[in-house]
Order: sequence, then structure tokens, then C-alpha cells
Amino acid sequence: MIAEPNTANNLPSQKENAAHDETVPESAVQNGSCVRNGNLKTPREKQKVRQQCENIRRSSASSKRVSRLQNGQVVEAVTLFEVVSMGKQAMQAVVDDWVEAYKQDRNVALLDLINFFIQCSGCQGMVTAEMFQSLHKKDVMQKMTENFDEESGLQYKKFIAYPWILTVTWPVDVGNEDYPLIRTGPYWKKFKANFCEFIAVLVQQCQCSILYDSYLMDTIISLLTGLADSMVRAFRHTSTLAAMKLLTAVLSVRLNLDVNKHNAQRLYEVEKKRISGKRTSYRLDQLERKRKEYEHKLLEIQNMMNAIFKGTFLNRYRDVIPEVRATCIEEIGRWIETHPDAFLNDSYLKYIGWMLYDKQAEVRLKCLLGLQGIYSRKEFVSRMDLFTIRFKDRIVSMPLDKDHEVAVQAMKLLMLMSQNCEDVLSAEDCETLYQFVYTTHRPLAVAAGEFLYKRLLSHEGDEEVQPKGGGKFGASTDQLKRLIRFFLDSKLHKHVAYLIDSLWDWAGKFLKDWECMTTLLLKNAEEDGEELNDAYQSALIEIILATVREAAEGHPPVGRGAAKKILSVKEKKIQLEDCTKITEHFIMVLPRLLAKYSTDAQKVANLLQIPQYYDLDVYSTGHLEKHLDALLREMKDIVAKHSDMSVLEVSSRTYYVLCSEEIAIYSQVNRALSQLIDELMGQLNQLLDGFWQKAEGFCTDAGEISWMQSLLRRVAAFHNAHDLTKWNLCDKTLRLLVFEMEHGSLPVLIIVPALQCTYFSLLWQVVAVSENSPKETLFALGREMRRFSQICMHFLHHKDKDVKEKAFLILCDWLLILSHQDANNNEEAVGLLDYLPSTSLQEKLLLFIQENVFMGEEEESKDLTEEEERKDESCQLDNLREKRSLLAAYCKLIAYNVVEMTAAAEIYKYYVKTYNDFGDIIKETLSKTRHNNKIQSTKTLIICLQQLFQAHAESHDSSGGLDFFSASFANMKELARRFSLTFGWDPVKSRESVAMIHKEGIEFAFQGANGVHGKCLPPNLSFLLIISEFSNKLLKPDKRLVYAYLQRYVAEPLPCRGDEWQPLISYRNSLLANEDEESSVLGSSGEWSPVSTSKTPSFKRKLSNGSLPETSRTEATRKAPEPQCASQLASAAGKSRKRLKSQEMHLQERLPFLCPGGLRGRDCKDEIKTEEVSEEGQAEDTAEDVDVDVGGADQDS
Repeated sequence: MIAEPNTANNLPSQKENAAHDETVPESAVQNGSCVRNGNLKTPREKQKVRQQCENIRRSSASSKRVSRLQNGQVVEAVTLFEVVSMGKQAMQAVVDDWVEAYKQDRNVALLDLINFFIQCSGCQGMVTAEMFQSLHKKDVMQKMTENFDEESGLQYKKFIAYPWILTVTWPVDVGNEDYPLIRTGPYWKKFKANFCEFIAVLVQQCQCSILYDSYLMDTIISLLTGLADSMVRAFRHTSTLAAMKLLTAVLSVRLNLDVNKHNAQRLYEVEKKRISGKRTSYRLDQLERKRKEYEHKLLEIQNMMNAIFKGTFLNRYRDVIPEVRATCIEEIGRWIETHPDAFLNDSYLKYIGWMLYDKQAEVRLKCLLGLQGIYSRKEFVSRMDLFTIRFKDRIVSMPLDKDHEVAVQAMKLLMLMSQNCEDVLSAEDCETLYQFVYTTHRPLAVAAGEFLYKRLLSHEGDEEVQPKGGGKFGASTDQLKRLIRFFLDSKLHKHVAYLIDSLWDWAGKFLKDWECMTTLLLKNAEEDGEELNDAYQSALIEIILATVREAAEGHPPVGRGAAKKILSVKEKKIQLEDCTKITEHFIMVLPRLLAKYSTDAQKVANLLQIPQYYDLDVYSTGHLEKHLDALLREMKDIVAKHSDMSVLEVSSRTYYVLCSEEIAIYSQVNRALSQLIDELMGQLNQLLDGFWQKAEGFCTDAGEISWMQSLLRRVAAFHNAHDLTKWNLCDKTLRLLVFEMEHGSLPVLIIVPALQCTYFSLLWQVVAVSENSPKETLFALGREMRRFSQICMHFLHHKDKDVKEKAFLILCDWLLILSHQDANNNEEAVGLLDYLPSTSLQEKLLLFIQENVFMGEEEESKDLTEEEERKDESCQLDNLREKRSLLAAYCKLIAYNVVEMTAAAEIYKYYVKTYNDFGDIIKETLSKTRHNNKIQSTKTLIICLQQLFQAHAESHDSSGGLDFFSASFANMKELARRFSLTFGWDPVKSRESVAMIHKEGIEFAFQGANGVHGKCLPPNLSFLLIISEFSNKLLKPDKRLVYAYLQRYVAEPLPCRGDEWQPLISYRNSLLANEDEESSVLGSSGEWSPVSTSKTPSFKRKLSNGSLPETSRTEATRKAPEPQCASQLASAAGKSRKRLKSQEMHLQERLPFLCPGGLRGRDCKDEIKTEEVSEEGQAEDTAEDVDVDVGGADQDS
């Protein structure tokens, strides 16, 4: 609360304050013109305030503010701030009480309102007031200061809130990041809404009386303007929000006045015509006075608006705080939309346009939302031509924004501009925006889908609604052809599922017209003359499959959306209806489509996937078994015609779905499948019998080889989804593979499908192993498994690339599956897996990856010319996809602990070099291994860096020293930096791992120093430059302990020659960076600066212009000279160790855990531990400096 000032009593205090302008105005306290506002931090300060200030309470009319029930007791709210914080629902009653108090004593009520704004800023200090009338203008300007008093440790601000000069004093250690508008928790969540509501209701209740008394609004506006110019973030943010909401509320009053003035003018004109030629009536005079009164009020309102806009908005719309900028832009958008006559012009629109380039997504988002409200009204668009021309290119580029919400709102804004602005978007702009339907972020894709549908596909407004020939599906046919044309022109034929998903919310009815789609496919040129060409047919079949999948599954395609969407009851009902509709239609049509396109592998592969989304019970309930027979006949013919793996795998999967034991058609489908497999196996046995009868070996002609290959591919495709063990396929294919191992004359076309058949056959046998399986069966299966593993290991060195890659993939999957069986099968079956994986096998797998994934990449990049790369771009992409599959298969073995985790060190070496091709796979492997075992994963990182460093050192032995500026050393540092980024932003979670990296790194860096009795440079000292990349992940207490551990290794005298010891200096500086109590500078004598354990409070000095001192401790750190002699280095190290000893003992008393392996020095058995850092401790470290944001009107955004 603030006491009412007394003009007579304030004169002495004013003079005293003028004399002590640079200190806290204690005179105001002594004369009793100040009261306590909130609580100061220390009891001593509280007692001082109680003794020096009188607590003048409000009168009964104003003190009975509001009350609420809390735990059954009535809690009285004394101040406006408490009322708003409580979230009082009857805000109007609270404002009415204040207005009544204002009418009784406006000074007391106004001071109460001033106190409210100060408290809303989070200020818990004193507010003193002194009268303004007796001071000259020059004296007033001298008092407008904001400064910091070193002696008292208090900060204060003086500013005018007419008719007073207010002085706000608060402790400097109050957190600048903690004030009501940004506080978290349920209590403060609604504070901002309540605060804004209070201002709106206040203006609304005052509009008929005290709003125009030239006292209330002048005081509020001058108060908010003064606070908005503060360097303190809390004052600026709160006062800017209040000023913007105040202007919005005043604008609503102006709109009401405009209406009233218009009505009064009309009544005046009517009355004037009615009494024309007569005497002036009393009614006419009354209307004239009322009209002039409205004009006078409008003039005052306009002055208020100008004062707020020029005093606050123009200074704060480019504030350093993004929340302040966003508030300004949000409100000016609302002003333009609600009062276009005054604000809809380029003088105000330019601010929104400029802030479209803001660096913060929150500000850009507010700009777009404001523009959406303007462009959604056609009557506004004609007045925005200049703005549209100036900023259209920026808006068109914003769907590429890195913030997803900004991109979505930009696309919606462009949709509105396209609808309401003629020809504002060029054809090139539209083509660019159409491509966003393929983006992985679904909200943006859906917005782009709306743009595409309404701009290109929708037939509304088109000149030709019906194509030539008309017909039942005229309009839908036209839309389909447009969609197909767009899909083909986009040249992204493998992303049709993304296109359909983007359009689904806007064109769902049109996309579910499967009858129209299939009618187009079944048309013949002889009958109708409108048959689609081959490209259109293929695209339409892909679209049909995508729409069927979208309707049946009800969730976005893979890669778009984090997880499957949870459907509501209504959505589930629609999904079931769509499934029934799909089944009833395609049961009859699909056999005809398969018969027509049976020779086209791509079309057949897509069509055969449709039965996987059937409601199969419709076959039996609808008595449609004859259509099932037709489908099975067509599928059998397709399997006989095609040897393409995509067609065979889809056929096998469709048989698997249809052959479910739970449905009524199982026996019918199973019988057809058995007949098909019998025919395939009979043909394969006939060929194999003929081959083994030839004593001279495999010398069949090309026709027989091709036929055997196609049969093996068919059997392999079906063996993947169906158990064919009863046909005894494994023995036949194993015999083929053994023959290839012994003679090497088997054609490559047969080896790959034979490997697949053997692999699937063994997997089905492993799955069939149960607790009751006889030992003879287990031993026989074990022999076959070992034999097959040896075959795959042998094929890793095969001359053909396809064979060795297939053997590698099968071997990796084989090991992964068997490791899973190890955990879940019975004890006897576990004996089958004892030999897997052996050390030699792990070495061979790792060597295969190095030779075929990483080294092959280097060779190709050297051999291929630029012209060849352009010609073979598609081949290179296919090759890259194969390499990614190989690397992913091996990394799965590491992630699931099938092979040793240390093997990942060889993979991590290529993280930076192959980041564009394999970075995501390596990063995911690192994440998985860290989740499995943090310590072992960290050791792997250290091993990787140490091996790279040793290789680098060996390559530079001939030159006589390490080159810190070489490409290999720079790659090591970059790799270490990338590793440090994988630890995330929370240093507490990675505390053990980072401490272990520094411990292992220091020990490795000083290896070999004992051998020369410490008289020469440690050979690995420059490794400290590598591990310095992890220093920023250490907590402050851990930095001190690691630094102490480092000092144990430099205790002996070491010679200092040139830049040889620079790695040690750089590493030490990285540990001491940003430490207020420690200086990382080496003095002119070359000494290590001692580490002090005492804390000296330091503050950021706020100058009158808001700048900080030019010379900082960090800048001084960068000017550190090198040590000049060994004796000084040793003596300094000894001093530092003595100073750290007491600090270590104090820290170790409170250490919660030990660093991995213990940070042990070579001459010390003590362990370096890490200090538990609580939130309170971290607050103490950071509370010394008050973060002050300075933002002025001339500051660039």
C-alpha cells in the first residue's frame, strides 16, 4: 500500500531527495510518506521498514475488497493484486468498489491502482511518492533515473506518474526471470487472463464517468509509459501488456462513441427537418449539445490512444524480449480488425510486415494470425494492395519456416489470400505451395491439401463442370484426372499415400468414390473411346490403394505422425462403414481388374494388396464364395506368370490374410494354397533330380537356370509367410549351397533364393521347437544351424556383390533372432545357440562393414567423375539404400547386445565423415547403447577418440610433432563436439558419463610421462584439446574437482617450450570458464592462478544508458599469456593444490555418488567425486547476477 502524499509535508523531502539523487531516497521514508509494498528478503530489512514506515490502511469502503472461502475459512483480500491473483469471478464488482473509492478520494484510489501495477510486475520492495507540482521541469528530468546503489545493494527507479514522482526500490537479488506473468503453476496460469480482464472491465466501468476527468487516464498512461521504459524485464513486460490492453479497451469505448455520435447526428438532422422554419426548440439544442459532447469525448479518446501508441507501442514493438514484441503485434492486429477506419492503412500495417522477419517464432506467429483476421474479410483486401505487393514474397516463403505452427498458419493465410485476392499468387507460387502436401508434418500437409483441393481440384466455379460425354461420374471423373495429372507432374510417384492423406480431410467424399475409379480402369477404348493411358492407369491404381488403406486403417501413413491416432466412436463407425463398402465393391470388381492387368507387375502388385483390407466375413454372410473362387484363380495365374519378388511377396501376404483360421473361408483358401505349393514343389523337385543325376556337375542351359531361379524365388516368397516344413525344402537347398562351397560353379541367380529358402526353413523349425521336442530333433536342428552359419560366413567373401550382401543380412537377422530365442526358449534349445556369436564371427562382420559400407564409399567418390555421377544418380541412390540396410542390420546387433558394444567404436569413427548418408543410423545406435549401459557406452566413445588420436599421432611421427591445424585433428575435435551434443541439455543426467570422459582422457593424455621421469612433454598431451569439447557439459562443482584431478599430473617440474604446453593451458581454461571465483588468466610471470573457494558477490552494473562495463572477466580470460618456465608452473600447481584441498574435503562430505571407476591419479589414491547439485544450490550460483534486458525504441529486432 502507498500512503497518500501531503503536499505541504513533502517539500522538505523533495529537496532532500534532489540532493541524494544517486542513492536510495531515505528522506521519503523518514517523513512518513512511504509504506511497505510486499516483503523484503531479510528480517533486518523487514524490521527497518516497520520502524520507518507507517502502514496507513484504506478506508472501510475500499478495504472491504473481496473475500473467498479457503478450507472452510474466510480469507480477506486487501489489495487489488490479491484479488486478481485469486481469480475473482465477479471482477465487475471489484472494479465497482474501486470506482466508488475513487469518487470519494481519487488520490488514495489512484495510489492503490499504482501499487497494483507495481505488484503485478513482481516487485517486492518499497514505493514512495512525492508531489510533482512544486518542481520545475529541469528538476523533474534529473529525477527520471534508474540506477543501482553499491553500498546498500538496492536498485531503484524514479519516474513520473502525474501528479506524483514515484520511486520504486527493491533488492537487486530479486530474480529478473520470476514475476507473475511468467510464473508456472496452477495459481499463476490464469493470472494473465485475470489481469487483462481487470483492465478491460476498469475502462468499461469508467467510460460513463471518470474516464474523461483528465486525471485518471493521465496518471495510468504516464505510469505505464514510465515502467515500459525500464531496463528491468518484469516492469517492461507487465506495463507493455497493460498498456496494449488499455488501448484495446479504450478502442472499444471509441467504437461505442462513434455509434452514439452517429445516432445523435441522425436524430439532430431529423429534428432539424421537422421544425424547419420554426423557432429553435429545446430538443434541437439538447441534441446539439450531446453531439458536441460525443465529439469532445472522441477527441479525448484519440489523445489517449495516441499517447499509448507513441509512448509504449513504438518503443516496445522491437523490444529485446520476444513476449513483449508478440504482445504488441497481437494487439495491433486486433486494432486493425476491429477499427479499420483508423488503423487499416500502411502506417500501421508496416509494423506487422516488418515483424514477419522476426527471429522468434512466437512473434512471427502473432503476425500471421493477425493477418488472417484481416485477409478473411473481402472488404479489407482492397485497402491492402501496397502491403500485399511489399510482403507477399515473404509470406509465400514462410511455409518453409522451421517452426511447424508458423508454417501451418502461413499456409492458411495464403489460402485466404488466394480466395479473396485475385491473381495475387502466380502460377509458380502455387506450384511451390502444392508440393507441401508431401511434407511429413501432417498439419502443414493438411493445410496444403486444402489449398490444392480448393485451388486446383474443386470443380466449383470452373467453366467446364461436365467433361465431354457427361455420364454418371462426369464431375468426379474430371477431378480424378486433375489429381492424376498433378500426381504425375510432381514426379514423386512413391509418395501417393502422403498426397491422399493430405487431401483426406477436404476431399474425403470424392476420394471414396471407388465406383468411379474402377469404372475408369475397366473402360475399353473400343467401347467408349476414353480409356486412360498406361501412366494414368498406374497412377490411378496407386491412388485407389492409398484411399483404401486410409479408409480402412484410419491413421496417417508411416513417417507422418508420431503414433497411431486414437479414433473416436464416430470415427470408428465411419471406418467400419468404409471397410464394408470397400469389401462389397471390390469383391466383385477386383477379379476383373486382375484379369485385365495380369501382365503388368506393378499394377498387379498394388491391386493384390486391396484384399488385405477386406472385412472377410462378408464372403460368408453375403454368400459370395463364387467371387472368392474367381479371386483365387486369378491369384494363382499371377503367381505362375510373374517371378518379380514384389508381386510374389504381395501374393504370399494376401494368401496369409485370406487363410486365417478364425474365418469361415479358411478351408477354401487353404486348399487352394496347398494345391499351389504342391505344383511349385513338384516342378522344383523335378529340376533338382535332373541336376543331381548329372555327374559332370551343374552344366544346364540358361533356360533351366532361369526356370529354377523363378521356382526358388516363388517358394522363398511363400516360405516367408507360410510354414512349408512338411515339403522338406531345407535339405534340398542346403545341398545346393554346400555344392557351391565345394565347387563354386553354381550360378549366382540360384544362390540368393537358395539362401533365402534355407533361412526361412530353419526359422520355421526354430519357432516349432517346444518343451516336448525330442533331443534327436534338437541335435539335428543344431547341426543344420551350425552348417548354415558356416555357409553364410563363407559367402561373406563371395565374388558376387549380391550374394555376400544377402549372406550378411541373413546372418545379422539370424543372430538377432537367435539371441531373442536364447531368452525365451527352453534350456535344451539354449544349447543350440552356444556357438553364436563367436569372436571370429564378430570380427568378420565388422570387417565386412568397413570394407563394403565405409571404404567402398571412399573408393566410389574417387573413381566416379562428375558426368558419371549425373548419369548414375539413380544407381547411386540404390547403392546408398543398400549400404544403409547393411549398416542398420549390423548396428541392431550392437544395440541389442548381440555383439560387443566396443565394436561400435569403429562405427563412430565415421560419424562426421559420413554424416549425410549414415548419421541418423549412427546417432540412433549411440542413443540405444547409452540407454542400455551408460558406462560401457561412454567407454566406447573414449576408445573411439583414443584410437583416432593414436592413428593421427602415428601418421605425424615423421614430421616430428602433432599438427593442431591439420584436417584429421580438426575432424577429431568435430567428432568430440558431436559426441558432446548427444548428451543433451541436462548436465545432471549425463553427469557420470561426462566425468568419466574427463577422467579417462586425463589419464590417457599423461601416459608415458613416468618413463622419462616427468622431464619431457607427455606424448599424448594434445589429447586434452579433444576432451575439452566436453567441458561445457560439466557442472560447476565437477569442473573444480576435475581441475583438481588435473593438477595432480602437473605437480612435477615440466619444461615449457613454445606452444607445446598450449593444450594443457586450453584445457585448464575450459574447466575454469565462467567461474566468478576463479580467474583463468596466467599472469605475466606465467603462474597458474590460484583457485579461491570464497564467493565474492558480483552484479551486472546497470548504467544510466543500460550498457555494461566494457572489460569483462571473460575477455580477460582470452588474453592469457603462456607460462614461461617450469619452476613457476610447478610452484603455482602446488599452491593451487593446497587451496583446493579444503574445498575437496568440504565437497566430498556431501557427494552422493562416485564417478565411474573413480577419478584416480597416478600419485594419489583418493577419488574425485561429484557434488550433488540441488535446485537451491544452482539458484545460488546463478542468483548473483541479475539478468537485465535493455530494449529501446531504436533497437533492431
